[in-house]
Amino acid sequence: MRGNERLTSSIGLVLLVLLAVETLTTIALRSFLPEHIFLGMLLLPPVALKLGTTGWRFARYYTRNETYVAAGPPRMLLRMLAPLLVASTLALFGTGVAMIVVGHRGGQLRTLHTFSFIAWGVLIAIHVIAYLKRVFHDGVADWRGNASDVVAGVGTRRAVLVGSILAGVVLALATYSPQQTVLHHGGHGHDHHEGAPAYSRASTASP
Repeated sequence: MRGNERLTSSIGLVLLVLLAVETLTTIALRSFLPEHIFLGMLLLPPVALKLGTTGWRFARYYTRNETYVAAGPPRMLLRMLAPLLVASTLALFGTGVAMIVVGHRGGQLRTLHTFSFIAWGVLIAIHVIAYLKRVFHDGVADWRGNASDVVAGVGTRRAVLVGSILAGVVLALATYSPQQTVLHHGGHGHDHHEGAPAYSRASTASP
């Protein structure tokens, strides 16, 4: 269990940095849309890892594993918000990827992406505030050279964490061409006839 907690905190710390940068790009999305889309794709494997580690704890607790039951559940508010956070995360990244796959058709996908971002932003803020101290404490524990509290599986956890980041880089690079298509050729047919610039039409298509 402690190994899972360490990995969850480590990937949480990585996501804290990457998601902060991703969120900052939305302040001037027209200027930073290429970076926003690229980073959104890069985030997919680390986000999947975070969902996996937290999902594993959830499953082990509710299947009555003694170690996880003894550690107790998260606070009630966090337990109530967790399904909403997971749903908004899946909606946010799912709609972003969908817009890349379809070449950004706007409409309902864009609306869902916008509203899921708003919901996700509120929920992730609560989540970060609740776990920030633990993330900073445990997130670097496996990377300290003179750590006195060593938990078995350090090498595996390091490899999984680095692997998820590298997988994100590979995914972002592999989808670079579709990303460029969204930037330069996306949008509704009627938008094109009305003379709307392709870059402006793509300004909200982002994972």
